[in-house]
Amino acid sequence: MATDTDKVLYNNRVGPVLRAGDLAQAVICAAEEDNPDKEISIEDKVAYIRVMADDELIIRQQTLEECLGRPIDIRELEVDLSSFAGQIEWQGDQVRFFFDKHF
Repeated sequence: MATDTDKVLYNNRVGPVLRAGDLAQAVICAAEEDNPDKEISIEDKVAYIRVMADDELIIRQQTLEECLGRPIDIRELEVDLSSFAGQIEWQGDQVRFFFDKHF
């Protein structure tokens, strides 16, 4: 039988934890647009926002710019990125959160 600790430790949830603000809202918008086949989970903790999906989550620069309403370098996410779940891979004009190992 799985305990609450097991549910937290042994899951395949990945994604960014961002300081609350305009950029975090744009990341939510981009996550939903760029991952239409995924259920995106949002935890709003007032000071920060956790954006999560199972196995893989991709944020594309173009989508982020459309959601934000201005040009942005995808690496600007690092300024508001306080943490993340999974592994992270910067791929030119997108960032990918993922797991190689699955529980």
